[in-house]
Amino acid sequence: MAAVLAVAGESLRCGFDCHQTNISIPVESCGNTEFIETTICAGQCYHVDPVYIGHDDWVEQRTCNGDWSYEVKHIKGCPVGVSYPVARNCECSACNAGSTYCGRFPGDTSSCLSF
Repeated sequence: MAAVLAVAGESLRCGFDCHQTNISIPVESCGNTEFIETTICAGQCYHVDPVYIGHDDWVEQRTCNGDWSYEVKHIKGCPVGVSYPVARNCECSACNAGSTYCGRFPGDTSSCLSF
């Protein structure tokens, strides 16, 4: 969910690195739904595949992860609070194959060039 912002007089730069970004998510309680503003980690981590990989030297895949906490939101007219995740900071760290797909990205990625 990264974007490149080009401003007159500034050089072109990539905005696909791992960072916090604001999103709006729906939460439901007591049959009512509200949208809450929160933060998530988004972006890509720099990775170069080696030319040769032996059976002992697999390159560690890094993904955009963060420290998370949970906050509680009370929807008007409902005594039951709803907890939702909030990313506190984001960084590239080792991919956890137990909860994340650590294989190659199946789609196309934009490239950024600076002239």
